[in-house]
Amino acid sequence: MLKAKEVRGLSVEEITERIREEEEQLRELNFRHAIAQLENPMILREKRRFLARLKTILKELE
Repeated sequence: MLKAKEVRGLSVEEITERIREEEEQLRELNFRHAIAQLENPMILREKRRFLARLKTILKELE
């Protein structure tokens, strides 16, 4: 995962694409967690926080 400083170096289009990818991964992880196939549920927390970080930085840039 990228740090906030690294994310700020990306273009708006790259951040938007990354948000789309992270949301898709989060949906997959939530599904796997629901059927008890996720080994480490802390990954969900990290993904949600990273997604929020991306969205926050995108709003700052706009």
